[in-house]
Amino acid sequence: MNTFSILLALSITILLHLAQCHIIDERTDIDLVELGLDQTAQKQKLSRFRVYWHDIPTSNPPSSIPIVKPVTKTGFGQINMIDNPLTLGPELSSKAVGKAQGFYGMASQEEVGLLMAMNFFFTTGKYNGSSITILGRNVVFDRVREMPVSGGSGLFRWARGYVQARTHVFDLKSGAATVEYTIYVMHY
Repeated sequence: MNTFSILLALSITILLHLAQCHIIDERTDIDLVELGLDQTAQKQKLSRFRVYWHDIPTSNPPSSIPIVKPVTKTGFGQINMIDNPLTLGPELSSKAVGKAQGFYGMASQEEVGLLMAMNFFFTTGKYNGSSITILGRNVVFDRVREMPVSGGSGLFRWARGYVQARTHVFDLKSGAATVEYTIYVMHY
């Protein structure tokens, strides 16, 4: 089955499901204290920390695999699913602190510009069980790239902020990359 057929079947399934949904317009008062958002009860915190993201398409098993092949020689249209290790240091052997799970796609026809959609899920330390969601544009060969943090879970519930990505190492032949992510996130 080719990619077009899969995407068409998925689109039809979603449309059929949406046709069966009922929209309810219900207005309710929201208890901000119950949600943990009462400004007098709690102050927002700013967390800043650094992790290293390891994209290793040639490992066994790979941490990144193409799920949609490119349609042009520039790579435009390729989408990779990721389950990349996050570590405290730039070496893959340094302490593992979580996983980056999601996908990235080649979204530009003029440069190596990616659409990144991923969760950083933390598995150790203070943030164990918490995650942040990153969704944004990543122009790979820019020295510093900034992407928004659009939410989170656990200690990062209601999170907002941004990340700065800096390539630490990139192997053009294998496609393996280590990227430093500095995370700035406001949360309750």
